[in-house]
Order: sequence, then structure tokens, then C-alpha cells
Amino acid sequence: MRTIEIRKNDANQRLDKFLAKRFKTMPKSLMYKYIRTKYIKVNGKRCEISTHLNEGDVITLYIKDEFFDEPQFDTYDFLRAPSKLDIVYEDENIILLNKPTGLLCHPDENYHFDSLLARLQHYLYDKNEYNPKDENSFAPSLANRIDRNTGGIVIAAKNAESLRILNQKIKDRELKKYYLCVVHGTPKRNQSTMTDYLEKNEKQNRVYISSRPTANTKTIKTRYKVLSSFNSMSLLEVELLTGRTHQIRAHMAYIGHPLVGDGKYGTNKINKDSQLKWQALCSYKLKFAYKTDAGILEYLNGKSFEIKDIWFWDYIKMK
Repeated sequence: MRTIEIRKNDANQRLDKFLAKRFKTMPKSLMYKYIRTKYIKVNGKRCEISTHLNEGDVITLYIKDEFFDEPQFDTYDFLRAPSKLDIVYEDENIILLNKPTGLLCHPDENYHFDSLLARLQHYLYDKNEYNPKDENSFAPSLANRIDRNTGGIVIAAKNAESLRILNQKIKDRELKKYYLCVVHGTPKRNQSTMTDYLEKNEKQNRVYISSRPTANTKTIKTRYKVLSSFNSMSLLEVELLTGRTHQIRAHMAYIGHPLVGDGKYGTNKINKDSQLKWQALCSYKLKFAYKTDAGILEYLNGKSFEIKDIWFWDYIKMK
């Protein structure tokens, strides 16, 4: 028999969600069986998979020891990633990071040991603000993501309560995200709010835009403003009113103004003179615009954060 006390970062979630995070090698079918047959109890009583956990609750487990195996210090994958970060803002709850172009937000099968998430966890580990041994189910996490070859602000949470709030605020569109980009040509309208429909092709890792909805499309809304035009190109500020995959890149290409340097949605023939390795796109500003209470993050309401050093500024100046 073993026991686990629910800590602050474990509370306010269902029992099955907690167990899935804490015991990653335990099959869900076995987990449900343990709960059903009372091999897992909460505060000494029979429980359900949907039992809501509170700080201070004690889970009693009569399960195989193998599920309790802890990783050793030198096996944490995030320690293999660099710990240096470009920090836009940081406090005890959140951290805003300026992700460099070319870096993945989350690891994948090809880049398993380096990502923005791994760097964040390594950084907080070095600051003694995060240690997997001290957590049952939580790890510092990114609340949003941007494409690998797009740079700019990514929001991260240091604790579970902040992550829950950020996820809800993003879902409710109470965080405003602004991008700067350089496009080929000059849009006919100096500013516009565009509404169209996006369909994602997983196999091709790209999306397609159309003016009419179908069963497989999702509505997209993109607002842009032309800031300046020069040498058959334009600098735009774009506000994402919906957050779909490749939305800005695909939407601007759809209206005939692909991003400079974008090999997927642009044309290589007109891109080759730009000498840009990635699309000229940066998530440069974030504004907290709450409409409802934000709990421990209420102090951020009305605040905005901005990156001043945009990675493609020098290219624009040369033009």
C-alpha cells in the first residue's frame, strides 16, 4: 500500500486525469479496474473516476510497485536542452518567452531533446522553481504555441492554477495576440477584417482556405492593418481573432499577398530574392483583456507586452 497527498498543483482536477499524469505507464483499463474494485481510494473511501480532487486529499493505492518507479536525476530529457531563454516578462505565476525562429514549441520524434518547453523546464529547474520529484502530476507548460519557423511571444505557466486560467482565457478570446509580417505586394484595403473558412490536411501538414464553409472547414477571422509599403512589399500588423493552424500565412496567401520567405504558401520564384530563411512573421505583442474574473492572474488585466527587436527588422531596413 502507498499513499499520495494531493498538493496545490494536483488539486481541482478529476481523479482519472490525475492518475493518468502521475502513472504514465498504467493502462487506462487497469486504472479503471483499480478504482472499480477499490484498490484505489480517496480519503479512505470508495471513489469514482470523476471524483474531484482537493488540496489535502489522500489517495490510497494498492497497486503494483512498478508503477511507482521514479526517473533518476540524469534521465530528465529537458536537462539535455539549453536553459537560456529570451524572457519578455516573468513573475511567480507566468513567463512570456520570445521564441526564436527555427525552434519547436514542443518536442517531436525528430527533435526529442530540444524545444521551447524543454528549455523552459530546464531554466526553472536551474532556478529551483521546478523539480519533477516534487510534483505528482504538473510540469511547467506552454499555454499557446506558434509555428516552428515563426518567432515571437509564447505564454507559459509555472503552476497548475495559472495554466487552467490561461487556457480558459485563450479559449474565451480574452488574450489579444498581434503579429507583424511582411507580405508581397500591397493589399487593396489599408485595413480589413477577413472572414473565410479553413480546412486542414494532416498528411500534407498544410491548410486550405475557401470562401464557403463545408463539413470539414472551420471559420477563421483575421484582422490586418498596413503599416507601410516599400519595393513591392508591405509591413502589416495582424490580429488573430481565431487561432487556427498556419492561419496568417494561408489567409494572406489566399488574398494574393503571401508572406515574404514563406516556402509553403508563397512562391519560391518571388521569394529567392528575399534571402530570408523563414517566413517574415513574428508574434510581437500580447494584451491581457479579461472580460471575466481571472483569479490569481487578475493583476495582469489591461497589461500588454511587446517585443521591440523583431528578427526581420534588418531586412526591412535594407529595403
